[in-house]
Order: sequence, then C-alpha cells, then structure tokens
Amino acid sequence: MAPPEDETHACDWQEYARYLESQVQKHAGQLEESNANAALLKEQVEAMKRRLFGKKSEKVPSAERDARRQKRAEDREAQKAAALRKRQENIVGKLELETEEVKIPVPPEQRTCPSCKNEHLKPVGRGKRSSIIDYIPGYFRRRVFCQETLKCTCGKYIVSAPPPEKASEGSRYSEGFVAHLMVSKCGDSIPLYRLEKQYKRAGLTISRSTMNDLLHRHAELLSPLVTRLFARIAEGGVVLADETSIKVHHSSKRAWMWVFISENLIGYRFSLDRSQKTPEDILGGSNGVLVADAFSGYNSITNTDGRTRAGCLAHARRKIYEAREADQTADKAIEMIGKVYRAEHDAKEQGVAQTESHLELRKKRAAPAMKEFNSWLNAAKEKHAPKSAMGKAINYALRHWTELTRFLEDARIPVDNNRSEAALRVVALGRKNFLFVGNETAGKNLAGIYSLIATCDACGVNPLHYLPDVMRRISTHPARKIDELLPDLWKQAQ
Repeated sequence: MAPPEDETHACDWQEYARYLESQVQKHAGQLEESNANAALLKEQVEAMKRRLFGKKSEKVPSAERDARRQKRAEDREAQKAAALRKRQENIVGKLELETEEVKIPVPPEQRTCPSCKNEHLKPVGRGKRSSIIDYIPGYFRRRVFCQETLKCTCGKYIVSAPPPEKASEGSRYSEGFVAHLMVSKCGDSIPLYRLEKQYKRAGLTISRSTMNDLLHRHAELLSPLVTRLFARIAEGGVVLADETSIKVHHSSKRAWMWVFISENLIGYRFSLDRSQKTPEDILGGSNGVLVADAFSGYNSITNTDGRTRAGCLAHARRKIYEAREADQTADKAIEMIGKVYRAEHDAKEQGVAQTESHLELRKKRAAPAMKEFNSWLNAAKEKHAPKSAMGKAINYALRHWTELTRFLEDARIPVDNNRSEAALRVVALGRKNFLFVGNETAGKNLAGIYSLIATCDACGVNPLHYLPDVMRRISTHPARKIDELLPDLWKQAQ
C-alpha cells in the first residue's frame, strides 16, 4: 500500500498508518517466533553436542553416594562394622580359591645358632605365613572314555558299559565347554572371533561356525527352562520392564531386546519390532504392578483389567538435569528428588526395605519431598516454552505424576526403573562387540542364554557350575518339576 500523494486526504493517511502498524506487529510476531525457534534449535544443538562429545555420566553426585557420605559422617561405628564385613567377605572369597602351600626352608647357612652352635633348631608353630594370588593359564583337557566290554565263553553273550551321559548326542564337546562358551559370549560379551584366538592360544583349534552351532543347539535344549522362567515372572506382583534396540544381519530395520524382572528372576525376549505384542505375550492377563518408562508399547497391559503402572523417577530427574542450564532453580528440583533417594538408602541400611516400616519412612520423608517437587514443577511451567528442553521435562513429570508417585502407596514398588536399565547394559555391550544377531532364531536363542545367566547372577549362582548340570539333566527331568532346574531353586537343592 503506497502513501497518499495529496496531503489533504487525512483519512487516507490514517488508513496508511494503521496498515504500517499492522505490518510492524506482523513482523514483530514473526521475529519473536524466529527468535524462539533459534533458541530451541540452539538448545537442541547443545544437547546433541553433549550427547556426542560430553561425558555420559551425570555431574551431580548421586543420591546414593550423598547418603553414604552422610551416613559415614554420622555413624563411624557402622562404617567400621561395614569394613569388617567387607574383609570377612574377601576372606571367604579367598577360601574358595584352589590353594597350594609352598614350604620355604631356612637356608643351610642360617640353620646353626650363632650363640651356642646348636644345629638342631626346633620349628616355631606353623612358621611365618604370607600369600599371593597367582594366575595359572587356562587349559583344555581331552577325556577319553573306555567302555569296558565283556563276553561269555559260550560265545552267545557280549556286553559293554553304558556310554557317558551327554547333553548333545555325538558332540565332541562337553557341557562344561559349552557353558564356558555361553558365559563368555552372553555374560562377558566376548565375540566369537576373540574366543577363537583365546582358545587357539590355549591349544584348541575350533572354528567360529562350530562355536556358533554349539551355542544355538544347546540354547534350544534349554528353551523349556526359559519358557518356565517367563511364566514365573508373569506371576510376580511387581515386574520391571525395559527394551533396547539390536541389529539383525542383512536387515535395515532395528530389532529389539526386552527385559522383564521380578525379584531375582530376569528374562530377556527378542522381537523384530517394538510393538505391544511382546509385553502382551509376557504379561498379558496378569495382575500386579508394572514399573516402566512412558513408552506406549506397555499401554495394552496397563489398562483397567491389567497391571497398575508405576513410573520411573530417574527418567524425570534425568530430563531436568539435562535441561538445567535453562533454569537456575533446577538444582533445587534435583535436590528434592535426592531426598527421596536418601530415604530409600536409609531403608536399605536399616534392613526394612519392602516392609511396612519402609512405607512409613516413605510417607514421612519421601512424600513431602515429592509434594515440594510438584510445587516447583507447577511454578517453573510458566517460565518455559512447552517445546523447550526444560518445558518438555516439566510436562513429562506433570503428565505422569500419578505413575511417578505410585511408590508412595506400596513399599514393594521401586522409585525408578534403573534395575531393568542396568540389566540391558550387557545387551548394549554385546551390540558394540559382536554388532548384530544373525536372524530371528539366533536372537531368541541369545535372549534365552542371557536370561539364564542373568538370573544366575541375581541368585548368587555360578553359571559355570549351573549350566553344565542342567544341560545334562533337562532331557530326563520330569516336566512337572522343571522349576527345580531354575537357578533359585537349583541353588537351594545344592
């Protein structure tokens, strides 16, 4: 719109002024929106730089560490008792090692008393003792079985001793060897090509294809145990769940490894997608509590007829921590959450975890801290744009507040989902070391081995002792008593 040429047309000038004012407001709004978008993009770039180049651990001391420091300062006697228990545990650990006693005699030139010249010195007690921990390189042993064969002089009867029991008929490798293979790959995340080199140094030449075949053949043998393990997990009152991606060979899509935990039972499940089908297969139709993040794949099992959903306070804390540069008061919110974790730490120290006393402690100390945290969230919400990092963090916490405070109602419910996240670290490490699984069947077998080894670790069972025993027994063990072969009950039987 051009300005009027004739100065006598005042109404045209007024209209032109209004037009200019509208244009100014329009461009001011566009500028404000552009500045907001620029700030959001800058925030996202900084977050990506921290993710790519920064340290992954959080800078602020964890609540658990703070609680331990305060406890040590307040109670020195408890610190001494804890140190004594640690020394006793170390002593017990050394007793489990194979021990060799090496006698060191006094040199001949020192076996004569310099005062009376007596050459017949008497020993004093058991002598001065010291010890070192030595490493003897591992080795392989070939066992040759000679089955006795007898015959009658009449020539009509001949008999041989029964062959040794084997989990896999016709295999040249024992259950102990297969167990070591399973633990090395699935427990220690060592890829097969590294094991191939280690075995060769120890004197055994074995190809990767043979090791791979042994792994999958015996994983299928143990699959009934994994099936029963998941059935018992579904019976648990409180179940923790999480998932992470994993690559499949010759596939552009990512597959997924899920973990489900109930007390000391840990189960992994492989699937080609991240749909709700996997949680439904594991926990569908069961009752209790599911502790998980806000992923919608768990929605179908946390409906009115399913499990009650509990949230993860660590997720809410992490989001606020990552966006803390946008709000100087964010450290106060992190401190409020820290009060909850210190209460949890004290419950463990007092030995009252998951009891009524634990619930009372939560109501007395954690509930006020969560109320204070909620007040901070509502006050901070007005200061940040919804699409900013801090705005998203605040909205996440408020949107899932009911789930985040579910632990205040039941002492069995943990405050976060950290245990299931920690259980997926072995999958992430394997993903870096051996990169991918061959196919869907291989992924399922890998998940089954993960399940048994992780449950062994949670129950305090050595998988190198457990796996060979159950591999020999599973084919003949009664199906109705299969629970006896799961790590927790197997340990009791030992």
